[in-house]
Amino acid sequence: MVIAEEVAFDPEEVLGLYRSVAREGYTRDVDRLCRGLANSHLVITARDASGTLCGLARTISDDEYICYVQDVVVNPAHHRQGIGQALVEHLMRRYSHCRSFLLSTDHESSPEGERNHAFHRSLGFLSYEEKEMAAGFGPPRNRPDRRDSTP
Repeated sequence: MVIAEEVAFDPEEVLGLYRSVAREGYTRDVDRLCRGLANSHLVITARDASGTLCGLARTISDDEYICYVQDVVVNPAHHRQGIGQALVEHLMRRYSHCRSFLLSTDHESSPEGERNHAFHRSLGFLSYEEKEMAAGFGPPRNRPDRRDSTP
C-alpha cells in the first residue's frame, strides 16, 4: 500500500470510492466533490500495487493551530487491512505541531457511527466530552444555499 499526497482527482475513481461507503451527500455531484477535494488543505490517498484507489483522507487546516480531518474513506473491500489507520497516523504526524487535531463522525447510535467510534477509539482518540472540551455546534445539515442571496 502506498500513501501519497494528491492534488488532481479522477472524478470516476473518487466517485467509486465514496459510493463504496454510501456517502450519498458527496456522490450527488461529482464535480462538487472534486472541487471540495481540490480546495482541501491536504488530500492523501492509499493505493495498492496496481494503483487502485483503496482509501482517502483529507484535511482542512491553517497548518498552525488546527487540523480538522474532513474525511477518512476506505473501500469496504479493503477494510481491516490497516489502511484507515495508516491514513490517520500519516495525518497525525503531518499535523503534530498543530494545537488541535479534530474530526467528527456520525452519532454512535447509527450503524456507521458505531463502527467509526470503534475505529477512532482504536487509534486512541477520545470524545470531546472525555477531553473536557465543549460540545461542537453547527446549523442543521440540510439548509438552503444562500451564497447568491442579498444580505
